[in-house]
Amino acid sequence: MYIFHRRGLMLASRLLRKLSRYRLSRNIATSEVCRTSTILRFGQKPLTECLTRPSVTAGDQTRQFRSNTDNTMSTQRGLFPEIEPFDSGKLKVSEIHDIYYEQSGNNDGNPVIFIHGGPGGGTSSRDRRYFDPKAYRIILFDQRGAGKSTPSAELRENTTWDLVEDIEHLRKHLGINKWVVFGGSWGSTLSLTYAETHPDRVKALVLRGIFNLRRRELLWFNQDGANHLFPDHWESYLAPIPEGERGDLMGAYYRHLTSDDEEKRIKAAKAWSKWEMATSRLLVDDDLLKRAEGDIWSQQFARIESHYFVHGGWFKTDTQILDDVEKIRHIPATIIQGRYDVVCPMETAWLLHKKWPEADFHVIPDAGHSTKEAGVLHQLVEATDKYKNM
Repeated sequence: MYIFHRRGLMLASRLLRKLSRYRLSRNIATSEVCRTSTILRFGQKPLTECLTRPSVTAGDQTRQFRSNTDNTMSTQRGLFPEIEPFDSGKLKVSEIHDIYYEQSGNNDGNPVIFIHGGPGGGTSSRDRRYFDPKAYRIILFDQRGAGKSTPSAELRENTTWDLVEDIEHLRKHLGINKWVVFGGSWGSTLSLTYAETHPDRVKALVLRGIFNLRRRELLWFNQDGANHLFPDHWESYLAPIPEGERGDLMGAYYRHLTSDDEEKRIKAAKAWSKWEMATSRLLVDDDLLKRAEGDIWSQQFARIESHYFVHGGWFKTDTQILDDVEKIRHIPATIIQGRYDVVCPMETAWLLHKKWPEADFHVIPDAGHSTKEAGVLHQLVEATDKYKNM
C-alpha cells in the first residue's frame, strides 16, 4: 500500500508540473489583460473585452482585442495620419481678443469643432487626428488668451459665456449651419455649455473626461483629494505658496498668478501646470511634465485656469450644466471616462450618465485622464467614426 501510494504521489506531482508549464507558456503567448471599455446602459449587462498584446506600430496603432465570449478579434483604433490645415486665420471677437482658428481635412465634409481643455491649454497638430480627414471638415481654435490667440494669457473679457459666443461667432464666420462638437476635460464643460445654449446648432457630441467645474471637483483636485494619491508631486504644488495661505490654495495661486512680480508669476505658473501634468495619466508622463516648463504655455494654462476656477466659471449655480441636460437629451452623444481619472474623477461622468441615459457611456477600466491612453483613444476614434456621415 505504501509503495503504491508513493508512486501515485510522484505521478501526480509530475502531472501538475507539466500542467503548470503548459499554462505558463500559454499565458506568455497570449498575454491577455482586460483593458477595453465597459459599456454601460441602464438595463444592460457590462461588456468587457480583453487585450492580446501584439507589437504596436508607429502612427496608427494596431493592437487587437479578444472577446471573452466568442473569441473574435477586433482592432483597437489609433490616430489618423498627420495632416496640415488648408486654411487658418485670426477672428476678432472683442476689442481686446483675436482668436486663432484653422481648418483641415475635407472642406466639403461633415463639420466638427474641437474644443480644447484647460481652460488655457490651446490646440496642437495632434488634435486634428481624431477625425477621418476624408469625411470631416476639422475645425480647431484657441480660446481667448490660449495658444496662438492674442493677447496671450489675457484675463480681461475672458469668461465661459464669452467663449460660448466665440464658438457661435466662428460658426457663422465659417458659414456652417450645424456641427459635431468634440471636447475633453474643460473642453467637455465648454462643449456641454455651448450645446445647452445653442442646441439647434449641434449635430452630435463627443465628450471625454467629464468636468462640470463644480466646487467639489475643484476642491478635490486643488485643495484636498488628489493629493492623497500623489503626495510627492503635491509637495511641489505647495512649494510656491506660503504656509499661511494654504487654507485656500486656489485663491492663493490666483494672487500669485496675477502678481506684478514676473518671477513670482512664472514660478507659480510652472508649479500649477506641473501638478496637472503629473496627474493626467495612469502612469506619470515625463513629456507632459516637460511641457509645463515653458514660460509662455504655463502662464496661459495656469493664469486662465485659475481665473475660471476662482470665479466658478460664472455659472448661475454650481450644478447648472447637470440641471440643464434636459435641453440636449435629444442630441446623439458619446461620453468616455477613464476609471482612474484623478483630474476629473468619474463621479461627474456618472451623474451626467444618469441624467442622460440615451447617450453612449464608456468607462475605460485601465485609464486616467489623458487621450494618450490606449483605451480612451480607441473609443474617441470609434465615436468620431460613428458620427462622420451625419
